[in-house]
Amino acid sequence: MKLRISNGRVIDPSQNLDAVVDLFVEDHRIVAIGEAPLGFDDAEVIDATGQWVLPGLVDAAVALREPGYTQKGSIASEGRAAVSGGVTTLICPPNTKPIVDTPAVAALIQDKADDAGMANVFPIGAITQGLEGEQLSNMVALTDAGCVALSNHRNSYASNRVLSRALEYAATHDLLVVFHPDDKSMSDGGCAHEGVMSTMHGLAGIPETAETIALMRDLLLVEKTGVRAHFARLSCAKSVEMIADAKASGLDVTCDVALHNLLLTDEVLKEFDGLFHVLPPLRSENDRLTLIEGIKTGAINAICSDHQPHEKMAKVAPFAATEPGMANVEILLPLALRLMDEGDLELGQLLTALTTGPAACFGLEAGSLAVGSFADFILFDSTATWTWDQSNRKSKGRNSGFDGESLTGRVLQTFISGQRVYALS
Repeated sequence: MKLRISNGRVIDPSQNLDAVVDLFVEDHRIVAIGEAPLGFDDAEVIDATGQWVLPGLVDAAVALREPGYTQKGSIASEGRAAVSGGVTTLICPPNTKPIVDTPAVAALIQDKADDAGMANVFPIGAITQGLEGEQLSNMVALTDAGCVALSNHRNSYASNRVLSRALEYAATHDLLVVFHPDDKSMSDGGCAHEGVMSTMHGLAGIPETAETIALMRDLLLVEKTGVRAHFARLSCAKSVEMIADAKASGLDVTCDVALHNLLLTDEVLKEFDGLFHVLPPLRSENDRLTLIEGIKTGAINAICSDHQPHEKMAKVAPFAATEPGMANVEILLPLALRLMDEGDLELGQLLTALTTGPAACFGLEAGSLAVGSFADFILFDSTATWTWDQSNRKSKGRNSGFDGESLTGRVLQTFISGQRVYALS
């Protein structure tokens, strides 16, 4: 199949490209930009006048919930949600039921994703059996089964010795390990950033040091073992400084931040709305601004949705008793563009953190419109205004903190390997 995307504004930070040019697709890949190759007279033409043509987004954190938690979401439902938001490649965590600690579970997720025909799905495998932090999983077998990294998610290790051995093994086989820095002895029982707001409202606080103490330990072990490491969902200013120092010293580390930590602070907790109960928590304005600065400087490599769908009842309880997490993968791009509209980030910086940034972290061939790349791209109306509500939701999740808000910018069509997988009806 031959496809010509005509008259669109093609924006691709990987090529420093921002121009109104035509894009040409054949045999699942991009074959030319600008002038038509020979033999394209009979190509299907899509007129993208007035639209942005962007690389498909790469999201480092989308919980699909399946297997095991299908009341919250499924591979099909969250895949549909992802592509409707322009996410063509997603990475899912290992905390399903059963845990992704065997090749069979990893294969099941990928097979179901292939059957759904939506986003490209890459699982993270459990680095310990059952995520219990004691016995190591068969990391090589999980990687051979398609897992792009190993992690213990937000679960603790039985000891630093177990963690060190896991990292030594991963380093021996050049495997990527994902850390969620969190000292449970300091964060257990907490539900909000430890500060003025949590104190005023009687909410148990999670101090920044719960993250930074664990981060320092992890960085020391990364230095000791030489393992490739990715740090997930940083939330505070000190963490950005520590990661920047680690990179400057030559450690092979990358990191990401959840979009809601760039847009919101603990000021939203004054309403006691469980929709804003997330882990790590929303922190201070200084933390938010430092995280944004980390994207500008390159200390932070990627922005993710940290999409965690929940059924409605999971958020109907006193704040501390609600289940943490937001479901925003469908509105990742229009929400992210608020950072540009408010002058926090330039468009190129923002798109890099949503495409080639996360792709590079996990070694994926994605996030680029360069000739020869897979034809994963989206058509986006940057001027469309619409309201985010239950009527236009694809995810099973009913836990977005942005319900009822007016958004600017909307994905019109999503293509994966040159095939249309979503079109706005």
